[in-house]
Amino acid sequence: MKNGIATITGLIGTATLVIFITGLAYSISTGFAGFWGGLPFWIISLSVLSLAAYDCWDECLRRKSR
Repeated sequence: MKNGIATITGLIGTATLVIFITGLAYSISTGFAGFWGGLPFWIISLSVLSLAAYDCWDECLRRKSR
């Protein structure tokens, strides 16, 4: 039961983070900064989101031998 709750909570949290950061990067790129002004933020965002996705997989989804 505890593992199932951790999995669901981890997936919801990661999905919320991905949606928020992607929306923020999109609004920066389409707004005043333009594509080239928003490109560094996109690069940073994608690297941070890949780390968050890996951490979610490592903590919630990977089978650990205990």
